[in-house]
Amino acid sequence: MAPAQPEGLPGPLDGLLPPSAAEGSAERTLSLYVHVPFCAVRCGYCDFNTYTAVELGPGVSQDAYAGDAAAEVRWARRVLDDSGVATRPLHSVFFGGGTPTLLPAEDLAAVLAQARESFGLAEGAEVTTEANPDSVTPGSLAVLAAAGVTRVSFGMQSAVPHVLAVLDRTHDPDNVPRAVRWAREAGLGVSVDLIHGTPGESLADWEHSVRTAVGYEPDHVSAYSLIIEDGTKLAARMRRGEVPPIDEDDQADKYELADRILAEAGFEWYEVSNWARPGTDPGAHRSRHNLAYWRNQDWWGIGPGAHSHVGGTRWWNLKHPVPYTNRVRAGQSPAAGREILDADTRHLERVMLEARIRDGLPTAALPEGGRTAVAGLIADGLVEPAAALRGAVVLTLRGRLLGDAVVRRLLA
Repeated sequence: MAPAQPEGLPGPLDGLLPPSAAEGSAERTLSLYVHVPFCAVRCGYCDFNTYTAVELGPGVSQDAYAGDAAAEVRWARRVLDDSGVATRPLHSVFFGGGTPTLLPAEDLAAVLAQARESFGLAEGAEVTTEANPDSVTPGSLAVLAAAGVTRVSFGMQSAVPHVLAVLDRTHDPDNVPRAVRWAREAGLGVSVDLIHGTPGESLADWEHSVRTAVGYEPDHVSAYSLIIEDGTKLAARMRRGEVPPIDEDDQADKYELADRILAEAGFEWYEVSNWARPGTDPGAHRSRHNLAYWRNQDWWGIGPGAHSHVGGTRWWNLKHPVPYTNRVRAGQSPAAGREILDADTRHLERVMLEARIRDGLPTAALPEGGRTAVAGLIADGLVEPAAALRGAVVLTLRGRLLGDAVVRRLLA
């Protein structure tokens, strides 16, 4: 079951953005997100806008999807130009899903080629694809690398079979190290995604998963706490009492354990749920694409249900691939709705997002009440005192666990 879309103003069929979207655009980076809404099997915890082959129905073909996505890329360039938004090469490109690597590697390469033709890629641009470890081969990864992909993010989630079973993850855990090795041989950077707090997962299970992931020597690790969303299979199982409810104390213990193991292995946290090896410089292996989100830069989302943001204007595409495809092929905007954020909302979101990252939120960006609150947050062990002296709010480990409470106090 795909998530409900937000309410908003109707998206104009010409896609033109308001003048406010162009203001200051030359000073912001531009990224591209390409949503591939296909999965072989729907995982029990997933509420993303994805579809298995039997759910697609007539009028949609995975074989034709690359052409439709490329058409929206061309559309995006025309709309930005016609809206007076500054021309910029792409800072990053991210293929997400779904399972992008269900498509032939040549299809992803074709969409990337269109992005390069329409926008260009900035020097050193990061190009990432998510991947199920079962859906790649040495050959497909080599094709992606030759096309310009620089990084692959593998959905590992856990190294423990009974945990994967609760999540309805069907990949073979033994394929993860093979996929990582193949990616390395193709010259690609590697990230692995983990999930903690799955019902029935012990602390020992979680430690085994984190240490196993570290043993694969990735450049980057994401570790997310499991969230049970309404409408998912796992939520229904929980309501029926088939699996125990989420234990927030257990999730906190697992977060602290992951942070310790990753730090011991040389990883540094740079966002609440993300750690990277320092490399030649502190930001070498951080996800530049995700940092663009957390810093409220500009991005255009391609595909059904994809969200976009340019200069305080946010919009989202029609969810189902059929109406999305019909709009794109008709030369019309596939947007279902949009909103223009006011100054208060933009400030709220800046505080919420930048407080999550290690670079920190400038205290100068806070209202007087927020700046006053910093001293109390330091006293409570939630904010690093040395960073505050430099003029930034940076969360301590305890602060990361209580991030929502910190944000509320900064906004008071």
